[in-house]
Amino acid sequence: MSGLHTHPAPYAGAPVVVMVSGLGGTGGYWLPQLAVLKTRYQVLFWDQRGTGSNPATLADDYSMAMMARELRNALAQAGFGRVAIIGHALGALIGLQMALDFPEAVSGLVLVNGWLSLSPHTRRCFAVRERLLAAGGAEAWVEAQPLFLYPADWMAEQMPRLEAEEALGLSHFQGEHNLRRRLAALKGADFSARAQALACPALVIAARDDLLVPSACSTTLHRALPDSTLAVMASGGHACNVTEPDIFNALLLDGMTAHLFAEKESV
Repeated sequence: MSGLHTHPAPYAGAPVVVMVSGLGGTGGYWLPQLAVLKTRYQVLFWDQRGTGSNPATLADDYSMAMMARELRNALAQAGFGRVAIIGHALGALIGLQMALDFPEAVSGLVLVNGWLSLSPHTRRCFAVRERLLAAGGAEAWVEAQPLFLYPADWMAEQMPRLEAEEALGLSHFQGEHNLRRRLAALKGADFSARAQALACPALVIAARDDLLVPSACSTTLHRALPDSTLAVMASGGHACNVTEPDIFNALLLDGMTAHLFAEKESV
């Protein structure tokens, strides 16, 4: 299975955007953005290989290049050519990799809480999470996940939602093998030597209070890319598109109109 979930185009020839989530891997992460995007763009959600509707056992040498190739193949098989990619964290890295490896296939990028290379802080966070996984299995991993995704005040007000997310996360857990393979690929990714070769425009979005990925990582990424714009949200945490959807969606739409699809939307 390709893992692509296709939403109808609002009009013939509408620009196509592919939404790629982080380590969770499933496209449903982007539901808070669907309503505002689907009136302007043809929206595709992608369940990454080994997650959601795209089951597989990942190879021990699984890499970022493999992830990008899998997305490129899924799009080609579904008949999609040039697309823009909206990626969160790991999804941002997949977008970068695909734009560098297949520049003819990517018209623009939105990179949310991404990075050029993994910061020592983020590496430390993942080391702690991996120890939790080893000691407590899927339950410990899923229970701890909100602490890295959401601001404390937001979590305190959303306990019923968090309990529902936990149950869903456990029932759809991707498996320890796949999770560790994807983590290894993520931790090994470093775009420092290739960033200047990016041929498409990029919108970089960060949240200043992101516990997992310091917002300075997005600043560094923005400075390394030849044609990029940076927007930093005052709050929202790592999953800022979920916790502050109105603010995020406004930044997303404005940035995409101005920088990714300016020529097409002015016609």
